[in-house]
Amino acid sequence: MTEDPLTGGKRPEHQVRLGQGPRTRRDVLTKVLWIGVWLVFLSSPVDDLVNGDHTARATLAGSLGLAAFVGTYLALVFRNMGRPFAPRTVVGLIAVLAVLAPVLAYTLGSAWLGLFVYLSVACGATLPVRASYWAIPATAALMYLVGLHSNEKEARGLLLLVGLIGFAMVGVGQLVRTTIELRKARATVAQLAANEERLRLARDLHDLLGHSLSLITLKSELAGRMLPGHPDKAAQQVADIEQVSRQALVDVREAVTGYRRPRLADELAGAQVALTAAGVVAEVPAEPDLAGVAEEAESALAWALREAVTNVVRHSGADRCAVRLLRRQTLDGPVLELCVEDSGSGGSGKGPGNGLTGLTERLEKAGGTLEAGRVRDGFRLVARVPTAAGADIGSGA
Repeated sequence: MTEDPLTGGKRPEHQVRLGQGPRTRRDVLTKVLWIGVWLVFLSSPVDDLVNGDHTARATLAGSLGLAAFVGTYLALVFRNMGRPFAPRTVVGLIAVLAVLAPVLAYTLGSAWLGLFVYLSVACGATLPVRASYWAIPATAALMYLVGLHSNEKEARGLLLLVGLIGFAMVGVGQLVRTTIELRKARATVAQLAANEERLRLARDLHDLLGHSLSLITLKSELAGRMLPGHPDKAAQQVADIEQVSRQALVDVREAVTGYRRPRLADELAGAQVALTAAGVVAEVPAEPDLAGVAEEAESALAWALREAVTNVVRHSGADRCAVRLLRRQTLDGPVLELCVEDSGSGGSGKGPGNGLTGLTERLEKAGGTLEAGRVRDGFRLVARVPTAAGADIGSGA
């Protein structure tokens, strides 16, 4: 069994897929049998060679011509359904069939008119749709003209069959081409899904580890300064480092398995700890009002708060930071706004980094927006997510 790349289901390995060449001996036998069924129209030419009143030279020439016709037909139809020939090759092979069919039918008799059925099938299965629209009627007309020389009644009886079976193969050819395009689209979707998962994992690890490692670095520096005179306080900092490290390990494991959804209340408490440890005077609300806020939107705000606090601690050089949660009514409806404003420089980068880029993508998926930039007294990050229409509009925390 093989696994379906999109649905994860199991498909039998022996299944012969449209638009693909045979990959196993079983596939080859299946396709040979499928195509061989349609060789029934060769029974008349073969019977004519065996029992007809032809000279030895005519019989030999007819046998060689029939072998060449069948070989060309099988090569064209059998291979072209899996690994298409170049357009010029297809036209050349059809031209060979278009020469052999009338020559054999004209010289050896009406028993050979069935070769035009195969010519019509080849035109319908391998030519572009527009080209087959005129090639199939032309095949039927040529068959009728050749039949006038030997047996007009039999030619008239085959006229409708040649046309119908040719246009039926146009539908089969379209089905094969559509199947090939769908298979390519399926592979593209699977690749995009894999890329999206990689992006999610990279974004989660950046946000998780950036915050945790910054906090560990700060507490390590504090413990180093406290060791000579305040071993008890240094021991507390080391205990905090151990706790942060363990939590970071849990967060990374959850992120890898796709279950990580940070809560805004937890991130507010973590922001207070991180800012205080960095010596930043923090103004952080206690309990957020999340009425009417979807879980995905809350998660996006939590990631935004984590990234903002990490940037304040690592890059800004700020000594004050204020975190505010406000409910606002905008033209697009009610929103919950997270504003993180500090007195620092906002970092030395000339453009948005990976963290802000990832935040923008997270918030867009939740229907929110992100604004970040320098203000007169420092740097401000504002993230907004939609809330339910029935939620109260107030000042928040």
